[in-house]
Amino acid sequence: MNQYLDIKPEVAQALAQGKGVVALESTIISHGMPYPQNVETALAVEQIIRDHGAVPATIAILNGRLKAGLTKEEIEYLGKQGQAVTKASRRDLAALVARGADGATTVTTTMMIAHMAGISIFATGGIGGVHRGAETTMDISADLEELAQTGVMVVCAGAKAILDLQLTLEYLETHGVPVLGYGTEELPAFYTRTSGLKVDYRVDSPEELARFWRVQKELGLKSGVLVTNPIPEESSMDAAAINAVIDLAVAEAQEKGIHGKETTPFLLAKVKEITGGDSLDANIQLVFHNAKVAAQTAVAYSKL
Repeated sequence: MNQYLDIKPEVAQALAQGKGVVALESTIISHGMPYPQNVETALAVEQIIRDHGAVPATIAILNGRLKAGLTKEEIEYLGKQGQAVTKASRRDLAALVARGADGATTVTTTMMIAHMAGISIFATGGIGGVHRGAETTMDISADLEELAQTGVMVVCAGAKAILDLQLTLEYLETHGVPVLGYGTEELPAFYTRTSGLKVDYRVDSPEELARFWRVQKELGLKSGVLVTNPIPEESSMDAAAINAVIDLAVAEAQEKGIHGKETTPFLLAKVKEITGGDSLDANIQLVFHNAKVAAQTAVAYSKL
């Protein structure tokens, strides 16, 4: 086991017994929404996973230790600290550990730490991807590179709708990452159920996802697998309206010279502001939905 890694006893026991375990990120706690809603949502996601027969493992970096599974008190701490906690991507990991600092894990670092711990299924909201205008800015999320090299199945509602979804799919194809649609042949667009773009393969049950993941690993393929699970219909936003809001947010970010890892938090906050909080409500519901599918898949995988 990695010398810098701490696995929560509940998680370690589940892994030792071959039970289903689902990793969760912590950026959504510290950077995704205000306190106490962030803590309430994180605990609710963990409960959904338990309700469907799996064990949750929220991932973070605390006092320089890589944590696979957090206590309620640790989740509360991250929620109260909020954006004072570093948003940690791959390039930040060694520095945070060396300094004994705290870090909220993105999709990238959650995948890394989950993989170290032996957890291979991860539920999140949406992944990062290729930003609009990346042909000149080269702004491409590290999440895509991690999917290309780290063997974790990521269940999400697609890439965040603020991104260039077509280029994100092209990047994943180039790097050999399978993109699956859960109950759909079209790529979900985070806040809405479809983007008009095609996924690689449609899957229709947790059991089918589990079989796909088992074969991916048995073939020795090193990449992750991206499972795109559409937001529940009752929570889906109007596509034309949300796209107009995103265009406004992107234009403002360009005017203010916002770039790099500050881009996504700015755009999501601006979309939330313009929609009067409706986008945040949708975000929470899609995370709940992804947690359920991931838990069901983890349980099915544990039975193979």
